[in-house]
Amino acid sequence: MEIRWFGHSAFEIISEENLKILIDPFISNNPACPVPVEEIEADIICVTHGHGDHFGDTMEIANRTGAVVIGNHEHSLYLAKQGFEAIGMNIGGSVEIHGIKITMVNATHSADMDFIEEMGVGGSACGFIIQLENGKRIYHSGDTGVFGDMKDVIRGIYNPQIALIPIGDRFTMGLLEASIATQWIDPYVVIPMHYNTFPVIEQDPEEFADMVESTNKKTKVVILEPGQIYKE
Repeated sequence: MEIRWFGHSAFEIISEENLKILIDPFISNNPACPVPVEEIEADIICVTHGHGDHFGDTMEIANRTGAVVIGNHEHSLYLAKQGFEAIGMNIGGSVEIHGIKITMVNATHSADMDFIEEMGVGGSACGFIIQLENGKRIYHSGDTGVFGDMKDVIRGIYNPQIALIPIGDRFTMGLLEASIATQWIDPYVVIPMHYNTFPVIEQDPEEFADMVESTNKKTKVVILEPGQIYKE
């Protein structure tokens, strides 16, 4: 299993069966991403919300690769009108595709589609629990602040082994909130995201690592550079 970070909140997960799952594929306009969008492949694309720095290149990649797009109900309707194969769902629901189980969980964030000419309603922002064929569970929180369900629902029900959470502040959690969220979720690996893409969200991930490791000896903080891969 591999997890590759493209910068910001964009990740590629490659399962043991070599299925490629993209999350929030903000690639071509992402100043941190070192990989051209033309090189990105996907079987499944998951979109956490309708902001352009998360919806990103979803349609271009899906059009080229034939990937199925998974997002909220409103996004699925929008994408279906554009001719794409899209599966809509809502908070608490799950779908299974190609042997991958994807559960939509809450996130506290705005969600309107700001990349279309006249900003349109984009439903609710979300995160995803992605359960691979071998049972391993990865939590991508999307853009969010810290919220109590991270302890009672994310950990209590889904208990992900790997968590991908934002640390950039201003539009999401900052370092303190993200370290508390990590403590509540209690994964064995946490990968920080949504930072240093733009000056307004500059953060030091090493400071985040120090904060996490001072309160939770179990969790390993994995700091990736854009384009780098974490393997298991």
